[in-house]
Amino acid sequence: MIIASKRNYSTNLSIAFMALMLASCSVFKATQSSHETFTNPLLPRGADPWNIYKDGYYYYTQTMGNRIEIWKTKNISELNTAPHKTVWTPPPGTAWSKNLWAPEIHFIDNKWYVYFAADNGRNVNHRLYVIENSSKDPLEGEWTFKGKISDSTDRWAIDGSVFEYKKQWYMTWAGWEAHKNGSQDIYIAKMSNPWTIDGKRFRISAPTFDWEKYGDLIADSASDNPAHVDVNEGPEILKHKDKLFLVYSASACWTDYYGLGMLTFTGKGDNLLDSASWVKSPASVFKQSSLNSVYAPGHNSFFKSPNGKEDWILYHANRAPNMGCGGNRSPRAQKFTWKKDGTPDFGEPVKEGVPIRAPQ
Repeated sequence: MIIASKRNYSTNLSIAFMALMLASCSVFKATQSSHETFTNPLLPRGADPWNIYKDGYYYYTQTMGNRIEIWKTKNISELNTAPHKTVWTPPPGTAWSKNLWAPEIHFIDNKWYVYFAADNGRNVNHRLYVIENSSKDPLEGEWTFKGKISDSTDRWAIDGSVFEYKKQWYMTWAGWEAHKNGSQDIYIAKMSNPWTIDGKRFRISAPTFDWEKYGDLIADSASDNPAHVDVNEGPEILKHKDKLFLVYSASACWTDYYGLGMLTFTGKGDNLLDSASWVKSPASVFKQSSLNSVYAPGHNSFFKSPNGKEDWILYHANRAPNMGCGGNRSPRAQKFTWKKDGTPDFGEPVKEGVPIRAPQ
């Protein structure tokens, strides 16, 4: 009887141990799975998403309207629980106190810079500005206002982005050719330092195709609105091997037709300032998907996975039609690939709730 009891005890203990191990494995696999996949959107709300990966962390920012806010996370798929803080708030009563749009955070010459558009409450006065931080961590230290960035024309400007090409820094943005709204075009200029444009601006894209020209409005003199606006905005540079692309948002953000267009640099004379050196794709490269309930996908940015082997697109979109370009937009991310001719294949916007493997 005693021997039998010991055997039963031993057997029961083994079974209990195995059950505990299986349960632990299940928990581990569930936890592992939750880290390995994510679903869009990354945050409930947020427009004009941008992030950068540095020293093991993603630093993310988006339009907040009245301030600059930065998120910090090791895994972009966990943005919703990531620590974040307001790093800079403009003083009241200035030309840059209101309507802070499309911030981008860059690390240049061992300092952090955030580029953004702002005005004094009237859209006609939107211009580009930059703040600087010499701290190793952009959520720490002090952000200082470096001032307005403009060429000599000092025209309306939004959606500023900077990039380096063959040891020369450039800024690209959306602007008006004159002082009157009606068409938003893409401009580019050289930079002499992170806060100064060097020389003239050059227009390299204007809305020409029908899919770039959805933009009817209710004319309103109080808000400077015309009856219609053709839109090219949100320019973002994408590099791949020996190719250079500029991906931009086309048609007005208040329409469901808001989507992405693309310019390809031909390499002619290495002159990025010459519009003839850029060829525009005749069709949108990323657009709404009624099948997946993703509308007005646009104002994108690009980033690499932590291992540097994956290419990802970050963008905002609406979950239903006719939601406009207000607070209903949310940030989303998905991996993209490359076609045999070396051009990007962004695919179709992924439906909300569909598991996506996190950047590796």
